[in-house]
Formats: sequence, C-alpha cells, structure tokens
Amino acid sequence: MNWTGSADTIVVGGGLVGTAIAWGLAREGERVTVIDEGDVALRASRGNFGLVWVQTKGRNLPEYARWTRRSADIWPEFAATLTEQTGVGPDYHKPGGMILALSEEELEGMRETNQRMHNVNGGQGYGAEILDRAELEKMLPGIGPDVVGGSYGKHDGHASPLRLLRSLTAGLKAQGVQHATDGPVTEVGKDGEGFFAKTASTTYRGAKIVLAAGHGNSKLAPMIGLDVPLRPEKGQILVTERCAPFLPMPTHVVRQTDEGSIMMGDSHEDTGYSTRSTTPPLTDIARNAVRCFPALAKLRILRSWAAVRILSPDGGPIYEQSREMPGAFSVNCHSGVTLAGAHAMALAPMIARGALDPDIDIFTTRRFHGEAY
Repeated sequence: MNWTGSADTIVVGGGLVGTAIAWGLAREGERVTVIDEGDVALRASRGNFGLVWVQTKGRNLPEYARWTRRSADIWPEFAATLTEQTGVGPDYHKPGGMILALSEEELEGMRETNQRMHNVNGGQGYGAEILDRAELEKMLPGIGPDVVGGSYGKHDGHASPLRLLRSLTAGLKAQGVQHATDGPVTEVGKDGEGFFAKTASTTYRGAKIVLAAGHGNSKLAPMIGLDVPLRPEKGQILVTERCAPFLPMPTHVVRQTDEGSIMMGDSHEDTGYSTRSTTPPLTDIARNAVRCFPALAKLRILRSWAAVRILSPDGGPIYEQSREMPGAFSVNCHSGVTLAGAHAMALAPMIARGALDPDIDIFTTRRFHGEAY
C-alpha cells in the first residue's frame, strides 16, 4: 500500500462539483488533494447542457432560488478569474435566457411561478418577465408558429461544461493541487491520523474531507456518518452541425455554442444508471426543438449522448458536515455548471473555515426529516 503526504483537505470526485470546490479551497491557501476516477466515471459533467440558469430553480425551496441567483451573480468574476489564471475560458456568456411556451397553459404556468417567486431575493424573484409572442419575436426572430410566448430571465446565461472542466483542471494544476487519477475511492473514514480516502492502490490523508463523487456519495457518505439520499435521472442531448449564429441567448431546450453547433435537450427518464441513447426521447427532443425554431429542421444531427443527473428527493442541493465526524463534508447537486461559481467562491471558503454558514443550513438532509434548523 502506497501512502501520500497529508493535505489540508481531500476532495473525492473530479467532476465539475469536485474541481470547483478544490479550486476554491486552493484559492483560500489550502493544500488540496483531488481523487478522480477518470473518464470511466459515471460523470454527469460531460453530459451537462451548459446552462447557468436561475429561472425555475427553487419553486418549492426558495432558498435554492436565492443560492442559484447568488451563483449567477458570482459567475462573471469566476469565469474571468479562471480565464486569467489558466488561459482557458469556460465560454461563459450572460445574455439572459428564455423559456418558450408552446401553449397558453404553459405560459400561464410560467406567469404563476414568477408571481409566486416574487418575494425571493428581496422582491426581485427570478428577475424574469413574461413576454407575449410579439415581444418574443423582437428578441428571438425565427421562432415557430406554435410558440405563444415565453419567460425571459435576465440573470440566466450559458457556458461550455467541457471547457469549464478543462479550465478548472488547469486551475488546480496552476495552484499546486495534487490531482490523483487512481479512483474510485472505495473507503473513507477517520482514525488517529485524521481523515483518509482509500483507492485500490493508495491511501490519501487530510485534515478534512469533502465527498463530491456524485452518485458515489450514496455509498461513501455512511462511512463518515452521513446519509445522502440520491436518485438517478437520465437526460439526453442532440448536437447538430455548425451553422451561422442565429440564437442570441440560450433557451431551456436549445442553445448555440461558441463553435456554432446547436445543442437540443430537455428529457427526463427514470432508467436507473443507464447512459444509453434511445430513439423515442431523442425524437421528442428534436420535434420540440423544431417546433420552437423551424430552421433547425435543415441541420444535420451529428451526435447524441445521455448522462445521469444527480437528484435529491426535492431536487435541491445537499451540503452537510458530519455531526459524527466534524471536518467531513458532503456536496451533492445536479446543477454542476450553474452552481460552479457558488461552489468555488462561496461554499469552498466555508469548508476551508471548517463550518457551513447558517444561511445554507436548509440544504442539509435534515430538511427531509422535519428537523429544525
């Protein structure tokens, strides 16, 4: 068995959540070890649609809406800092975002949601406004005849998940983070020397430990006194050939990348941990996208993929420090791109201090058991 030197914090998981936390911890001056499983991992990061999205978040958990807005506000500084440090930008843009309605019922549902969320964030709500078709056409020329209106969120934007992961990984290297790739971690715990994380070949040690291993946290969390209830949900994406810029902002179902290709998504399937692309959902995705933007019918589909979301019982993130083993944290969410700013520049400093701020106590698993905060 090989042994490594002790770090201030071990981060288990090298996806967008783990690397954002590790980058933020290193920025706080910590010695950090990241343990990654590599490309064989069930990595949600590589299947992410790439939205930095505030609208729709926290409809039944207002604190989640506030946390998401906080991350969106952090993102411009976060992206600029990463780009300056590494020379690799995450292709972040904040032109706002649009949710398109294909029926009056959908539009009315958007209106009710925005009204209900009005008091979130000091009365600013999502910062979204409902647009009728005439208003929408001015912002998004080329929408299909079935589109009746939409909800425009000025705080929304988008980024490239893969370039973000590449940038964060380069940022870890620039800050001297030990980035191990011999995962998966099979055991975590605490002994007289502090916290440890074991892989098949190595035992890593640190004064603190953060579990950011996605669905792997379900197995590892009980070893540090935490119960993290997570469920998988498959989402699929289609990508077209490149075309001239025509979409000035992302929508909830279609976005155009910096390279010019069109990404289409928005599927939700209960198929366990399967990452297999299947025709019926992909057909629905394409049909829905063409209803929104008929010009897409002329483009060739080049590839598709599926990935597994990481969802808690209420869809909100889970952040918790173990009561049984203080210094051990679990970080879980399905919004790895949206929340990357907050994870790197708000949550990581809390973990570096050894305590989560009271205003995010709602995100512990105690909310699922009716415990007071």
